[in-house]
Amino acid sequence: MSTDRFGLAEGEYTPDPAKDLTLLLDGFFEHLARALELPADRLGAIRRRHAELEESNAHLIVDEPARYNLKLTLALVAAYQFLRPELGRDKAIAAIQAAFVEPYAEDMRSGTRAMLDAAPDPFTAMVDMAKSREKYAFGAGFEFRHAADDDRRFFEDVHRCFYHDVLVANGAPELTPSMCAFDANWIEAIDPARHGFRFERRTTIGMGGTHCPFHFQRNE
Repeated sequence: MSTDRFGLAEGEYTPDPAKDLTLLLDGFFEHLARALELPADRLGAIRRRHAELEESNAHLIVDEPARYNLKLTLALVAAYQFLRPELGRDKAIAAIQAAFVEPYAEDMRSGTRAMLDAAPDPFTAMVDMAKSREKYAFGAGFEFRHAADDDRRFFEDVHRCFYHDVLVANGAPELTPSMCAFDANWIEAIDPARHGFRFERRTTIGMGGTHCPFHFQRNE
């Protein structure tokens, strides 16, 4: 049963980067340790490497949201640096993606679904959330362009992704799709027949696209 730990179902959602980061990192490291049966000293070594990477990458911080996004992204890098020599590239990526995506998957789906179900206009509620996240959760490390923004369409195109930039700077761009996969947790909550709009994202920068198109459009 969902506890809506991100407060998605409450309406008028405003991201809380510090709270969200704590939840995501705790879930990530706990899942990783449980799934791979990592002993405490091994997990401790990954966490220490995470702290070292934060210090060496501090120059990438461009604003307050970037501070949290950097820490989140580098958790995946730290785990990858330890796991890839042992598991190989593909198995390490799979383990990291599962640990990043799965801990709060149902919580996010059910919270987003509850928000949309309760909203007088689900399309407007989702657009308002997307705009709020641009400002409070993503910040200047991302470049957003709005190809359409009216009562029927909201096309939010990401032309610069801070997550990807951090991963490239740390020699791990192959982890970017794992960050992209996290979005499936809220995307799957959208029911076009029920909520009156559809969502489309055909590619992402992490999957080789020139940008990440987050397109929301009311049903015809």
